[in-house]
Amino acid sequence: MARSGGGCCPSMDLMRSEAMQLLQVIIPTESAHLAVSHLGDLGLIQFKDLNADKSPFQRTYAAQIKRCAEMSRKLRFFKEQMSKAGIQVPPMQSTETPLDFDDMEVKLGELEAELTEVNANDEKLQRAHNELLEYSTVLQKAGEFFYSAQRSAAAQHRQMEANQSGETSLESPLLEQDMLTDASKQVKLGSLSGLVPKEKAMAFERILFRSTRGNILLRQESVDEPVTDPQSGEKVSKNTFVVFYSGERAKAKILKICDAFRANRYPFPEDLAKQTHTVQEVAGKISELKATIDMGLAHRDSILKTIASEFEHWNHLAKKEKSIYHTLNMLSVDVTKKCLVGEGWSPVFATNQVQDALQRATLESKSQVGSIFQVLNTKESPPTYFQTNKFTSAFQEIVDAYGVAKYQEANPGVYTIITFPFLFAVMFGDWGHGICILLATLYLIIREKKFASQKLGDIMEMMFGGRYIIMMMSIFSIYTGLIYNEFFSVPFELFAKSAYACRDSSCSDSTTEGLIKVRDTYPFGVDPVWHGSRSELPFLNSLKMKMSILLGVSQMNLGIFMSYFNAKFFRNSVNVWYQFVPQLIFLNSLFGYLSMLIIIKWCTGSKADLYHVMIYMFLSPTDEMGENQLFPGQKTVQQVLLLLALVSVPWMLIPKPFFLKWEHERRHQGHQYAMLEGADESVIAELGDHNEEPNHHEEFEFSEIFVHQLIHTIEFVLGAVSNTASYLRLWALSLAHSELSTVFYDKVLILTLGYNNILILAIGVVVFICATVGVLLVMETLSAFLHALRLHWVEFQNKFYEGDGYKFAPFSFALISEDEE
Repeated sequence: MARSGGGCCPSMDLMRSEAMQLLQVIIPTESAHLAVSHLGDLGLIQFKDLNADKSPFQRTYAAQIKRCAEMSRKLRFFKEQMSKAGIQVPPMQSTETPLDFDDMEVKLGELEAELTEVNANDEKLQRAHNELLEYSTVLQKAGEFFYSAQRSAAAQHRQMEANQSGETSLESPLLEQDMLTDASKQVKLGSLSGLVPKEKAMAFERILFRSTRGNILLRQESVDEPVTDPQSGEKVSKNTFVVFYSGERAKAKILKICDAFRANRYPFPEDLAKQTHTVQEVAGKISELKATIDMGLAHRDSILKTIASEFEHWNHLAKKEKSIYHTLNMLSVDVTKKCLVGEGWSPVFATNQVQDALQRATLESKSQVGSIFQVLNTKESPPTYFQTNKFTSAFQEIVDAYGVAKYQEANPGVYTIITFPFLFAVMFGDWGHGICILLATLYLIIREKKFASQKLGDIMEMMFGGRYIIMMMSIFSIYTGLIYNEFFSVPFELFAKSAYACRDSSCSDSTTEGLIKVRDTYPFGVDPVWHGSRSELPFLNSLKMKMSILLGVSQMNLGIFMSYFNAKFFRNSVNVWYQFVPQLIFLNSLFGYLSMLIIIKWCTGSKADLYHVMIYMFLSPTDEMGENQLFPGQKTVQQVLLLLALVSVPWMLIPKPFFLKWEHERRHQGHQYAMLEGADESVIAELGDHNEEPNHHEEFEFSEIFVHQLIHTIEFVLGAVSNTASYLRLWALSLAHSELSTVFYDKVLILTLGYNNILILAIGVVVFICATVGVLLVMETLSAFLHALRLHWVEFQNKFYEGDGYKFAPFSFALISEDEE
């Protein structure tokens, strides 16, 4: 494909994909890494995997990819730690001293080891700190219990001594005197104290009571605030407990139960002086640990801030190195193991750039042997590559969602830029609604740099990606809205006064009866006098329905002509004569003729019934037209068109399979090894599947070809009717949009104005705005968008677009960064 002009890239050409070539590069091992790196910066080669038969572990650079994966794991670990610490990662800045891959690996290993050690020490300190906090809580709560118990025991002792000095009453305990006099008979009780989770406190108490048969004394008291559990590190509501027991067997049972319920036990001295000393000692340790933990956290934060300053650079380098080694694994190793051989697709215009990149790699690596670059001849279908910008990329995505264009097939995206927003606007014609959407879209376009650097939600991301599509849709909606003369369903005399006026004072605004034409025809769009008149709906219905048919037939004809340009480009004369010509004749003999009748009727003002004309064109082609005749000789014209339509069906069906069979026999006559000089390239392509080996004469599957052609013919014939009817959705959705807008305006806004109440008016305005935004600007926009999408995918593109290609996916560091995001 010849091109002119300077610059690194050719001029924009969306009609045909870029001319591609299959390259072979032979790169010395010592410069392979740098060569692939430069090609990744260039981003214009799609490498083929020449080691597809090998597993990932059998490839040459499997060890390097493992190293990259390990570095990626360390970087993910750093990112998690920074996220927990609340440290933001600054955007990547260009560094003057690039870091070597091996140096970065060592650096990351050192930082991970240091950070892991700091985390382990912090975890131990935090556990000890939490244990001391629990111990402090136990000392406080248990101390209060023992203090109250001692006061109660002292009061009881004084009372017993007072009773002993007096006379012994009949109600006195029988053993009271012995208890006071014989200290050896007093039983010494042991105690255990600690904390148990509050939700397990009742079960803990029951199990203790049953296992010891009630030979314990348990005292529990809830802690006011949740405490941090030393084991789990989570906040848990707990109860302080003190258990008094007698005997070693009871103690062993209690210890097992405490372990089962994960109750943390802490020693509690019975002596008051020891209690005071322990409390002071624990408080001192807590303050020391707190200071140590704060120093450790500060040290960890300093490490993480150092990591954060270089994180994006390291992350980018790790991804880059991994992609380089992954690409190197797609190259085959020469038998001498001194060179790497790679193959890949590249645009023709990038030839010099690829050669420059390979030469730079040779110079920078100081290799004594340069890389070898050559173009291979192949029959393999190349990938499809369209150069798009931020405006055209969204429209190209609409086409690619249906199917990627075959290599250098005519691209519907060129016409989609205009036809898609226009068909949307036909269904969404209101210049008030169009202005609202345009303002919202201009906000996205004006601030696109800010939005492009942010993470948006799913819906917002879709709207931002299609901002230029929405802008075109809104501009065309304003245009069609001016044609329909609707501003939130209200007509305006924008370009001139109405051409009609009332004949007398009895003329009402609700009817067109009594109106006379007093001025020239309204210059642009629908005359405002039609809105609100009795014949508004019949007039607009007729206008929009006929306009939908005209637009549909025009776009389908465009699709058929695109098939002609495809056939001429690929030198496929078979498709020109046995597909394009009969399809064009069939469609225009019926629906092209209908479109012509619509235009004639508009120009002449005839009252002919076009339904009757089209129906009896098939049922009674020889009958007289009568009042439905629009021009002289119409009957003869219809008979000729009907005959052409009938002839075009077998024209599409029969000749092409027989021609392909005849060409197949010519190819194999005498077991020839080459095609005849006069054979078309298209025929070679269509017969190629049956004749991959010239020496092997395969049977021609005529029945398969004929059935395929039969299906294609039936699909087109039936599709010509159904596709034309499908374009009536333009009329239906336009009518629905207009009527909904009228209902919201008349039944909500105008109705509330009649109450002369500010509150009701405010409510009415709010309801009107919500209904307009929610229904008309959101739901109707989405509905019209989907219907316009269907018209392009089914009614337009199936006339010529195969869409069985595959997209050009070059090795590019820029694309890798976008995928990661």
